Amino acid sequence: MSACRACGMSDPNRVLDLGKVPAADHFPPASEAIGEDEVSHPLAMVLCSRCGLAQLAADDTVTAEPRGIEPQALKEQAAEAVGRVRESGLLRGATVREYESPHGGTWLPLLAGHGFTPCGGPADVVIDSFGIMHDPDQRAAFAERAAATAPDGLLLLHFHTLATIVRLGQWNALRHGHFAYYSAAALIRLLDTAGMRAVEAWTFDLYGGTVLMAAVHGRGIPGGSVQRVVVDEAGAVDPSAVRGLQHAADDHARSLRTWLEDETRSGHRIYAYGAASRAVALFHLAGIDRTLVTAVADAAPGKQGRRMPGTEVPIISPEELVSADPDRVVLTLPDLLPEVRRRYPALAGRWRVDGPGAWSPSRRERLDAI
Repeated sequence: MSACRACGMSDPNRVLDLGKVPAADHFPPASEAIGEDEVSHPLAMVLCSRCGLAQLAADDTVTAEPRGIEPQALKEQAAEAVGRVRESGLLRGATVREYESPHGGTWLPLLAGHGFTPCGGPADVVIDSFGIMHDPDQRAAFAERAAATAPDGLLLLHFHTLATIVRLGQWNALRHGHFAYYSAAALIRLLDTAGMRAVEAWTFDLYGGTVLMAAVHGRGIPGGSVQRVVVDEAGAVDPSAVRGLQHAADDHARSLRTWLEDETRSGHRIYAYGAASRAVALFHLAGIDRTLVTAVADAAPGKQGRRMPGTEVPIISPEELVSADPDRVVLTLPDLLPEVRRRYPALAGRWRVDGPGAWSPSRRERLDAI
C-alpha cells in the first residue's frame, strides 16, 4: 500500500501481518477441491501516523461477502441505539436513508416507527451501521455520506472501535473487504474533512465495544460525549498498543490448535458454530482440518453445503449439528452465545467460546462450565 485511504500520506506503518491467507468472503462448494491459489491473498493492517486511521494494507480479492443471518444481539442493539438517539432530541425530520452492510439487518423499520420514510436524495437522517468500512476510498465515502445528509440533517455512523479491537486482542477483525478500523479521533478527522462535526456519541457492548456517532454539517469542537470517547481510547490506539495485535494473533492460533489437539486425543468429537469471515484467517493460521474440527454449523442457507476457505471442513445446518451430538462446539462469534443457548438446548454444556486468550490453560476450567 502506497498511501493512506483517508489523508493520502505515503507508506502507512505496518502493525499486523497475517501473511497469505484464504479470501475471507469466498466460501467454496464443499465438493470443490482446494485450489493452488486459494491460500494466496495477503492480509495486513497499516496505521497512518498522520490521521490515525488503521486500515487494510491491500486487497487482491473480489469482494462477494455473503449476507449472514442477523443475530438477535444486533437487532437488540439497533433498537437500543435508535432509542438513545431519540431521547437525545437529535432524531428530527421525516426522511431517512440507509447505507447497507453485509453484517446486519436494517434500521429502517425502527425509523418508520418514529414517522420516517426512506428516500433516495438528501435525507433528514442518514444511517450507516458497519457499512462505511467496506469502501476502499475512505475520504470519498465520507464525502458521499455528507452529501446524502440534508443541510439540517443528522448522520449516524455505527462502528466497531479500534480501541476495542486492541484492548481485547481481536486481531481477526482484520479481514479482506474491510478497509478501515476507526478510532474516535480518526473518525472525527474524516468527518471534518467532509465538512461535518461529531456532536454526540453512544457506546454499546456489542462485539466487545462499538460506538454510534452522530454528526451534523459544519465544523467546530466535537460534543462532550465525543471528547470523552476520544480520551478513553487514547492509550489503546497508540501505535505501540496496536502492534500488540500481532502477538494476539500468534498466541490465539497456537493455543487454539493445542486445545483442539488435546481434545481430539481425549476422544472428543469437535464441531464449530459460525462460518464467519472472521474465522477464516484463524482456521488457516491454526492449521485446522477435519481431523480437528469435523464441521462448522451456520444458520445462513447460503453457506450450507460449502466449506471453510482453505480447508475441507464442511459447513452444515444447525439441525445437522444437533443431530451429530458433538462433544464440544467452538462458538466463533461470542455475541451469539445467549441466542444459540436458547435455540439449541440439546447442546447445553458443550459450547466453547472462541477469542484471544480463550484457550490458555488458565481459562479452560471456566470454559468447561459454559
